[in-house]
Amino acid sequence: MTLTINMYVTVGLAVLLLLLGKFLKVKVYFFRKYAIPSPVIGGLLFALASLALHSSEILFLQFDNVLQAFFMTVFFTSIGFNVSLKLLRKGGTVLLIFLGLATIFSLLQNLVAIGLAKPLNLSPQLAMMTGSTALMGGLGTSAAIAPEVEATGISGAHAVAIASATFGLLMGSLMGAPIGNNLIVRKKLLSTRKADEEEQKIDAMQAHPVPMDGERITKASFLILVSMGIGVIFTDLLNNFMGMFIGTVKFPIYIGPMIVAAIIRNIMDTREDFTLNTEIQLIGDICLNIFISVAIMTMRLWELSSLALPLMVLLLAQVMLMYVFPRFVAFPAMGRNYDSAVSTSGLIGFAMGSTANAMANLDSICDKFGYSRVAYFIVPVVGAFFIDFINVLMITGFLAFL
Repeated sequence: MTLTINMYVTVGLAVLLLLLGKFLKVKVYFFRKYAIPSPVIGGLLFALASLALHSSEILFLQFDNVLQAFFMTVFFTSIGFNVSLKLLRKGGTVLLIFLGLATIFSLLQNLVAIGLAKPLNLSPQLAMMTGSTALMGGLGTSAAIAPEVEATGISGAHAVAIASATFGLLMGSLMGAPIGNNLIVRKKLLSTRKADEEEQKIDAMQAHPVPMDGERITKASFLILVSMGIGVIFTDLLNNFMGMFIGTVKFPIYIGPMIVAAIIRNIMDTREDFTLNTEIQLIGDICLNIFISVAIMTMRLWELSSLALPLMVLLLAQVMLMYVFPRFVAFPAMGRNYDSAVSTSGLIGFAMGSTANAMANLDSICDKFGYSRVAYFIVPVVGAFFIDFINVLMITGFLAFL
């Protein structure tokens, strides 16, 4: 029996599961200790229940998750408003180091996949669908690139990429915050945490909360929606332009809205100080939590169990890389301090799942230990902005020479 759940019920259920996750996080010490994000807790419980129903052939749940893309795009558009050249000048070196680490990580994901292809008797193109295509790229890049691989005669690329991206979405959430949490506790990094000027402003606002201004929230909403509308057109133009050089490979839909939002932010910075940060962050955080909850609860976990043994070996190798690289390469390279531990959890989030996962990891850790301005600046800018361009070009280059 198949039960189809429309988009309105899907979002309503996602919110209920988010609230359930928040409740369980307060009640269950394990979730607090390892800083598991609330939407992951509620969403994963539902996904496991859905798996049990599907496996026993009692009920198959089919969700209309079209609004998931909307919430995702709203969130990434809000991130675009964080891309200020004024801030970039202040944190440029740290940003470049983090971008370099993410690029190396993306390269290693592909090298691991290709390196194991021959011993596992798989084509390197198919094996690459478990590399940065699915993991660093996520569901959007997987859905764009896998059909191009199948068009070359390699069957199953799409299913493998989507299943691998789903697996990565799960592991990015389950590994990111706990590893960051472990680094902070074991290495006693709270002593390295410094309250900067930006945090002092936030602390002052929390000490003297300002009532929500409906007009300011309205302005922030309009800015986001206008950026989304123009940005989607920009994404289409960008894809058409890139298609002239590298085929029909497409960037995710949210790239354009992010670019437009960043342009608007920097234009406003030249005329006056940007004062809608709080309202835009509020809207972005709401959409982030709903997006993560929908993404986790609608995962088809049975697709992971149906993967052939060679693909499971490939995914296990990626998990091992995910454990080793952030802890023993990225964390030391970023400075071995509190900010580097929080940033490392974000790197795991977007390198194994999505930038939304990364931000959920950051939220979970910072809710427990305290705000990290560095992490909240570099993780979304690199994870949702720069690395998508680099990753798509890298994947295209690999596929062209395989």
